[in-house]
Amino acid sequence: MADRKLNDAAKRKEFEAEALPHMDALYRTALRLAKNQSDAEDLVQEAFAKAYRFWDKFELGSNCRAWLFKIMTNIFINEYRSKSRSPLQANIDDIDDNYLYGQLADSEMTENPEQTLFSKLFDDDVKKAIENLPDDFRLVAVLSFLEGFSYQEIAEIADLQLGTVKSRLHRGRKLLQKQLFDYAVRNGYIKEKAK
Repeated sequence: MADRKLNDAAKRKEFEAEALPHMDALYRTALRLAKNQSDAEDLVQEAFAKAYRFWDKFELGSNCRAWLFKIMTNIFINEYRSKSRSPLQANIDDIDDNYLYGQLADSEMTENPEQTLFSKLFDDDVKKAIENLPDDFRLVAVLSFLEGFSYQEIAEIADLQLGTVKSRLHRGRKLLQKQLFDYAVRNGYIKEKAK
């Protein structure tokens, strides 16, 4: 792909029209990745600065949102992640597959249990559960559940194999189910079965 030659005014106009409408979505995701407002703001600022610097390489008509998320994700992986502590340890085998989603499906039919869950449950407990996911799982969970990217788009954004995306989403779901079970019972979204 050849670089597009743009004068400064044309570059700025294109960038403002194509890229800036996605700033809120990038910030929401950055907040969940970086886990604090200051780092999230820095992450978004760096992503937009880099996107602007390489705007002549962006192919007009392609998915600008996905392109911006890929830039931000790469910055996060390369810079912010190296600053973080060791990831949360969890035994994946201890988590009951699809229990929480099964309970939701019993109460209402839906094609996408994650969207149902997150549309109903998005307060501090849920934000904390997402933030407590290990980085690899948190990234794909945020991109899928909260930003609505397809598996293929997530694979491209995070530079992962499609199978890796599916695996991380599966494991991320299991971890979230375990973390959010008590919350869902407490708030009446599911009924705990009598023992």
